[in-house]
Amino acid sequence: MFVNNVTLEAVGVKMEQFPTTGLPEIAFAGRSNVGKSSLINGLINRRALARTSGQPGKTRTINYYNVENILYFVDLPGYGYAKSSKTSRDEWGKMIEYYLKKRQELKIVVLLVDIRHEPSENDQMMINWIRGNGFEPIIVATKADKINRSQLQKHIAMIRKGLNLNDSNPIVPFSSQTKQGKEEIWAVFEDQLGLKEA
Repeated sequence: MFVNNVTLEAVGVKMEQFPTTGLPEIAFAGRSNVGKSSLINGLINRRALARTSGQPGKTRTINYYNVENILYFVDLPGYGYAKSSKTSRDEWGKMIEYYLKKRQELKIVVLLVDIRHEPSENDQMMINWIRGNGFEPIIVATKADKINRSQLQKHIAMIRKGLNLNDSNPIVPFSSQTKQGKEEIWAVFEDQLGLKEA
């Protein structure tokens, strides 16, 4: 999809703070510092609309990006940041679970994992949460430029095993540096939301 107009439309932690336009929503979930903001920026052809940070745990709110008045990209707070308090982790859990359960407009959930590492316990917990709420997530393996191309299939197999995925679950390697995977991810979105032009 050609993307030209994107705005940060809403930032919040409660349902009443979220948009009421009825546009379909694509949510992005992943551990702190896995590259959610970089993926969103890459998909919408922006350098810094979604704020990236070298410091994990920066995104504490649910951020809504209006993409061409066609859909929303929803940036969820990262999980698994070791220095966050138990109270803030519990609040995060309630907020995310509430969003996944209650948000009627949510159509697609994207789970980001770092291609270099085996999925963590938090990643496994997150995919179980997502599935428990009726979604089969699209898995995006970030930082694909950090490994040798010859190692790609080995790392994808490691993620598939770690998240208990079968062969029908796509894993899309993505690099914010080279934009590898960008077209493939958009193709999945367009297909699942029926956005392809006739």
